[in-house]
Amino acid sequence: MNPWEAPRAAYASDPTRSRGRLHKEAESAHRTPFERDRDRIVHASAFRRLKGKTQVFVAHEGDHYRTRLTHSLEVAQITRAGARRLGLDGDLAEACALAHDIGHPPFGHTGEDVLDACMVNFGGFDHNAQTLRVLTKLERRYPTFDGLNLSWETLEGVVKHNGPLIRDGVGLGDLPVAIQEYVATHDLDLQSWPGLEAQAAAHADDIAYNNHDIDDGLRAGLFTLDELRESVPLIAGAAAGVERDYPGLEEDRLVAEMVRRLIGDWIRDLVEESKRRIGEAAPRSVEDVRASGRPLVSFSAEMIELQASLRRFLMQRMYRHWRVNRSRSQAKRILKELFALFLAEPETLPPGWRSNDDDAHRTARRICDYIAGMTDDYAIEEHKRLFSLDR
Repeated sequence: MNPWEAPRAAYASDPTRSRGRLHKEAESAHRTPFERDRDRIVHASAFRRLKGKTQVFVAHEGDHYRTRLTHSLEVAQITRAGARRLGLDGDLAEACALAHDIGHPPFGHTGEDVLDACMVNFGGFDHNAQTLRVLTKLERRYPTFDGLNLSWETLEGVVKHNGPLIRDGVGLGDLPVAIQEYVATHDLDLQSWPGLEAQAAAHADDIAYNNHDIDDGLRAGLFTLDELRESVPLIAGAAAGVERDYPGLEEDRLVAEMVRRLIGDWIRDLVEESKRRIGEAAPRSVEDVRASGRPLVSFSAEMIELQASLRRFLMQRMYRHWRVNRSRSQAKRILKELFALFLAEPETLPPGWRSNDDDAHRTARRICDYIAGMTDDYAIEEHKRLFSLDR
């Protein structure tokens, strides 16, 4: 047995007992359903476009900053590391991780906020619902169905990775339209917790963006290592450990080693706390996990508190930095103007996105789908083509 990998647990998702796909397909002789899901996501055109979508910086600002694609790969690596140590299905965990950002529009969370505002009279915009829409409708690669026809467990993980959607007074009618429409034909059990693979992917997302934002923020000069150490105890301890082991190490190597250790510490904490919670709940199947009524994968209370201090620092010194605010301001204008123009003059849409349908809601949703699928650079160029007289 691999000493670094726990044996498959009884509470792990079992590919041989998958609830199947919306559209019936013959099973593969060589890959499990969850392996096929992961592979389909990797080969999707929407996944490839993540290389041109960013979270904080605009894609053209530098080759070294993370994009949605590199972030998704980092999340998948961290997810698989945690899943192996918890005895989970690594393929399903990786599929959930790789797909989790596939519905994000250009320009990060700014793009999401703008599209939601533009769509306020047409059902709104939510990146999680858009991910479901991409995976089940907008990808067109197969001869007999739209979308990727992923297994139930992968779609459940993508939609519910942060927990049940129907709870605490929130009903189905309160959810984004894309989710309401899909579950009308393929029920994703929105009132229960997802499998542990999806829960692991959600926390791996936190680990990845916490650490790559440290790296990217320092690289961009938005703050210094000394400022970070003074404000965030977690960073101070990690940096001191590197300096103790490697006296006189130059800063770029120090930061890389510090981030590497922080990722390891976060994964270790996640695995240990999750094992404790799983031990208390004693689930004997994935259905027990769904019925547990609480998350079974989590960081410890101490790590959550340490993480909060880092997020407060990054919010103030990175996400609200004047240089980031300028990029955000430009992004807002670009997307608002594109949406307004296409809504007023839908004949300016490319042929594949036009329709003779006069329904305002469906027209707005097509426009939203078109813009949400753009990369940062494509949105900038499309805006120039439509608003600059010299193009």
